[in-house]
Amino acid sequence: MSKTLIRGAKVLGGEPQDVLIDGEVVEAVGTGLSAEGAEVVEAGGKVLLPGLVDLHTHLREPGREDSETVLTGTRAAAKGGYTAVFAMANTFPVADTAGVVEQVWRLGREHGYCDVQPIGAVTVGLEGKKLAELGAMHESAAGVTVFSDDGKCVDDAVIMRRALEYVKAFGGVVAQHAQEPRLTEGAQMNEGVVSAELGLGGWPAVAEESIIARDVLLADHVGSRVHICHLSTAGSVEIVRWAKSRGIDVTAEVTPHHLLLTDELVRTYNPIYKVNPPLRTERDVLALREALADGTIDIVATDHAPHPHEDKDCEWAAAAMGMVGLETALSVVQETMVDTGLLDWAGVAERMSFKPAQIGRATGHGRPVSAGEPANLTLVDTAYRGQVDPAGFASRSRNTPYEGRELPGRVTHTWLRGKATLVDGKLT
Repeated sequence: MSKTLIRGAKVLGGEPQDVLIDGEVVEAVGTGLSAEGAEVVEAGGKVLLPGLVDLHTHLREPGREDSETVLTGTRAAAKGGYTAVFAMANTFPVADTAGVVEQVWRLGREHGYCDVQPIGAVTVGLEGKKLAELGAMHESAAGVTVFSDDGKCVDDAVIMRRALEYVKAFGGVVAQHAQEPRLTEGAQMNEGVVSAELGLGGWPAVAEESIIARDVLLADHVGSRVHICHLSTAGSVEIVRWAKSRGIDVTAEVTPHHLLLTDELVRTYNPIYKVNPPLRTERDVLALREALADGTIDIVATDHAPHPHEDKDCEWAAAAMGMVGLETALSVVQETMVDTGLLDWAGVAERMSFKPAQIGRATGHGRPVSAGEPANLTLVDTAYRGQVDPAGFASRSRNTPYEGRELPGRVTHTWLRGKATLVDGKLT
């Protein structure tokens, strides 16, 4: 088996250490390590993190391979420092059966750039009327533990209760896209001053907050786990904070774009900024950052949502909602959380690796950088600054809101079970 010696890396941002990889595992961590015949990576000044884990990725396959495939999406993940991603169920056909989730899982294993864990739909066809085959998907080869109708809300309280009760039997979790549909009919952006001035249909904060309030109470009632997808408002933060203070088993995620961008950008009418939930206000952005720092929000998840050019290069009302995020997530987190002093690199590892792996039960991921652990690792040049150029993306789609924007940090190396998937910023 091959050996790799990573020399002088700041493990989780700490003092420089050497890390020796032997085959699929970390053999040793210390200073002055050596290994005959090992490939040496000079990592002086760079930060070594456990491989990142994304609990919310859209890989589009099967059915929308014009946007993304498991291959292109996992290549993008490797470039972003990810060693595992959870693939959402809103494919064509919907991932609501054991057969479809196994197809996605096997595609991930075949391509090998990162592990792919399918997320199963909560309801058949994402229609919100009948529970999907939750047990069969869990018992399949894919071993599904996370279920979500993301893109749509499970708005029927009885269906949501039944789903929470069902997954409790095997330790699963329901990940809710919190959006009351009647309150968001025709919504185009955040409801507020900007939407009023632009004359665009508003997506009110209460449409998110009311569903979160209901679902944490349901989770408490049945004693099950609920996870809140892409939390985006200051009010939602307060509800999750209250629920946690009551001991309710709720976790929540925030996207990089909701940590950085605001609804003021919609004044450009550029559909690149159209996303669901919408970009909110500066007040919301600051509340989300503080909540991520204090642990009220547990993790960062990309909500990587690739779309082909024609679905974004059109008038605002006709444009698809969503942004790609796998290749820029860590840079945005560095700018908004690390460079502002809200988090250190150990905190980033907690929120982008350890905790998402724990929520999704991703075995072998989110592990400490120590001897005997799987060698799922990512090396980051935190001193780097450069403009985002989507032409260099590995993703099949280019719908990034950061084109031309200068962001800090660059992933230089990624290892999946000791095998390099990214070397010097280039895919292997």
